[in-house]
Amino acid sequence: MVQYIEFLSGCLGGVAGVLVGQPFDTIKVRLQTQPGKYRGIWNCFTTIVKQETVHGLFKGMSSPLLGLSLINAIVFGVQAQTIAAFGRETTFTHFASGAFAGAVQSVICSPMELAKTKMQVQGIGTKVVKDKVVYSSSVDVLRKTFRAEGLKGCYRGMLITLIRETPAFGSYFASYDILTSVVFKFETSQMYKKEGIMKMLTAGGLSGMVSWAITYPADVIKSRIQADGTGGRPYKYSGIMDCARQMQKKEGSGVFFRGITSTLLRAFPVNAATFTVVHLCTQYFVSHHN
Repeated sequence: MVQYIEFLSGCLGGVAGVLVGQPFDTIKVRLQTQPGKYRGIWNCFTTIVKQETVHGLFKGMSSPLLGLSLINAIVFGVQAQTIAAFGRETTFTHFASGAFAGAVQSVICSPMELAKTKMQVQGIGTKVVKDKVVYSSSVDVLRKTFRAEGLKGCYRGMLITLIRETPAFGSYFASYDILTSVVFKFETSQMYKKEGIMKMLTAGGLSGMVSWAITYPADVIKSRIQADGTGGRPYKYSGIMDCARQMQKKEGSGVFFRGITSTLLRAFPVNAATFTVVHLCTQYFVSHHN
């Protein structure tokens, strides 16, 4: 049981993170993939609610709810097992184990992100669910993509996902280690106390922001590649470099940071919830197992 505790705790942390962060993620994807349509975060939020109702903020949630539960189970489970294999806990081993976990979970993350992104960008500006809608659910996205393009189509954006996820999770766990051990001096005895919970929330939130800030341009490219061809339209991008060149040429360097404010605002509560739930659950399961 003990070797599976981190996997189960990661799963529960993923659920918490999705419930907190989905509206922020929808806004991020809209700002990244719909240049010129919105004047900023608030305008994007109010436009979605006005034109598509609150439901518009939660489009595509089934994919990350299922996917991120599995992804977080893999990330926290693999990271914990890799740390154990190293035999010591240092900032470097936290970075290395996190990077390895990020690479492993990319296999699951890539098609899930593809489904989520296509769901979020279809039917833009419509209140009626059936208007401009090609896909009925995240599963339907993958089913139709597989029928039309095979497994390769479902993994469109896999390489850029790997490029994003590997350093992202390395910095994620390394920064959390630095914040809890050096900055906040968190101790296990504080786990269920207000002071300890606040330290975990703050460290988790800041770690998420660091992770996103480092890898954000790669995420913008990933979103464009995975939103490309939605609804059977012709593809505009032949690959990562072609996508980056076209974006740079048409929209300037600022396009690679479009939506970063909403992403960082989302990163704090999502990762605060994720890390805190993971560690509280892990401690609970360990104590009750013993």
